[in-house]
Amino acid sequence: WHLHAICTDTDPDLFFPTGYAGAEKEKADAAKAVCAQCPVQDPCLEEALANNDYGIWGGTDEGERNRIRKQRRLRKMRA
Repeated sequence: WHLHAICTDTDPDLFFPTGYAGAEKEKADAAKAVCAQCPVQDPCLEEALANNDYGIWGGTDEGERNRIRKQRRLRKMRA
């Protein structure tokens, strides 16, 4: 899927903010906007969920991915 990711034509620093306030939040939001247009957003997100990647992946930040992981664990426990 990496070959089809549109982020390959974007400055990689955009996807690795040093925080999520002020200018760094704007940077993260800009990265998420790139992800929203990407045809391979879903596989990117799945890889990030599996590998605990830092930064913006699949349109999500670390906190958002942690919430997704928690939701999936809870669903598994209920099944």
